[in-house]
Amino acid sequence: MISLGIIGTNWITEQFVRATDITKTFALTHVYSRTEAKAESFIEDLEKENIKISTDLDAFFKEDFDTVYIASPNALHFSQAQKALENGKNVIVEKPSTSTIQEFTILEKLAHEKGLYLFEAARHIHEPIFKKIEEVVEKHRDDLSGATFSYMKYSSRYDAYQAGKNPNVFTTKFSGGALYDLGVYTVYDAVVLFGQPEKVDYDAEFLDSGVDGSGALTLKYSNFDVNIIIGKTKNSYMSSEVYFGRDTLLLDNGGDINHLDWADDNKNITDIPTTKSENPMDSEAREFARIMTENDHASYDKLLQYARTVNRILEQARTSAGIVFDADEEK
Repeated sequence: MISLGIIGTNWITEQFVRATDITKTFALTHVYSRTEAKAESFIEDLEKENIKISTDLDAFFKEDFDTVYIASPNALHFSQAQKALENGKNVIVEKPSTSTIQEFTILEKLAHEKGLYLFEAARHIHEPIFKKIEEVVEKHRDDLSGATFSYMKYSSRYDAYQAGKNPNVFTTKFSGGALYDLGVYTVYDAVVLFGQPEKVDYDAEFLDSGVDGSGALTLKYSNFDVNIIIGKTKNSYMSSEVYFGRDTLLLDNGGDINHLDWADDNKNITDIPTTKSENPMDSEAREFARIMTENDHASYDKLLQYARTVNRILEQARTSAGIVFDADEEK
């Protein structure tokens, strides 16, 4: 197995480590946390032993492990990934991997120069259910006439924000907001299924902090539009859809996809059989490890192109809406 260091001791890092245990792909050996107590509690919850703890990031990257998984606040991704690559570590970084396309370009160039891997962890595109969506879209591509993707989920941190606190996910300092949290899933949906759009426009609903609480994103392609609805300040139970003229592919969600149906012109709805892992990060852990072990550069280049396109669209979208991150001023 590939030795793994992680940055962050939150629920998503725990989920990723458990996925690597199930798939027997990566072996956790090192943990970085700002406090030793948090790291110890995290390791204890995972029932792991002999894990090296670091509270100093420079010291952490000098340790002997192969790959780092980064799940810190968005604005920290770039500097941490850059430092990892400079120290010879392969990088798996949660989406979005950077705050700006300039940052992404720097990381991509550095990874290439060092002969290392840089993965953006968009876990849902690796799941079997998404592969089934790709099959359906490809089969009916000649009739493709657009899509609507919806992902709106009331944030567990929004109450704190309304109470006058300053959660990272709702600040420009940490590159927060709906687009860069939930929207990235739906942009991945569009890019993987339809490619790069010709035009991007985002109409955002702003919070006082300067980030978007929700919004409507339009991706214009040559023959159709993709409409995206996202939000962190409200809940929506709207399904997502891909249109093929008279027929429609129904997704129960634009980000966390659990069920697929096919609806015909007569309103007959047919279930599309597929599978869903109990741990949604199983498939990406398996695929990243496979690419690294087999040196499958064709698959790697494809994922890198997706990530590059998605990060460019995210920046174009927030620029069109007038969303400015602190990271923009650091260019």
